[in-house]
Amino acid sequence: MISLKDSFRHQGKRKQLVETIKAKGIKDEKVLSAIAKIPRHWFMDSSFEDHAYQDKAFPIGAGQTISQPYTVAFQSELLQVKKDEKVLEIGTGSGYQTAVLCELGAKVYGIERQNELFKKTKRFLEKIGYRPKRLTFGDGYKGMPNYAPFDKIIVTAGAPFIPKALLNQLIIGGRMVIPVGDDPQIMTLLIRKSAKEFEKKEFGEFRFVPLLKNKN
Repeated sequence: MISLKDSFRHQGKRKQLVETIKAKGIKDEKVLSAIAKIPRHWFMDSSFEDHAYQDKAFPIGAGQTISQPYTVAFQSELLQVKKDEKVLEIGTGSGYQTAVLCELGAKVYGIERQNELFKKTKRFLEKIGYRPKRLTFGDGYKGMPNYAPFDKIIVTAGAPFIPKALLNQLIIGGRMVIPVGDDPQIMTLLIRKSAKEFEKKEFGEFRFVPLLKNKN
């Protein structure tokens, strides 16, 4: 069972977590505020609650993880989300990154490949008051062409290559943040400059579970 209590102790631990990721270089105040506000322990089984405010990833079932808070903050900061932007999230997972994007004011369109996790997270986000525009069970490599284009795209699993379908669904001027490679991955930012031109920047090594093809 997941506990929906949020005690002063939890809030104090979140403040400590924010200080930890600030010390690691996160500067975006809106991102830090979202991390400070969202009870991360809600997204984990209550028996693992003590791990919720450590700056590390943790298993959530179905072979997936809830990402390290620093990684969530780092990707969110690179994305530079503005209020009411359409953001495509590949790999909904526990919904924690989704909640951060919602706190940043994004209109979130999410895809999750693990069906049980998808159903569980969809219900849970509604229960705690986060309402993405759309959550789908499907293949993240294909994106959501019916809802494109997107202002921003965030991929929260390691992709062996950059899917062309996702690049095609990004507006000109849009940003995509994606970890590319096997293990570890290189955090990569792509900024669409024109119909065919993308600026690419790399930001060091991170570790994610693999981005899997084909839905069940």
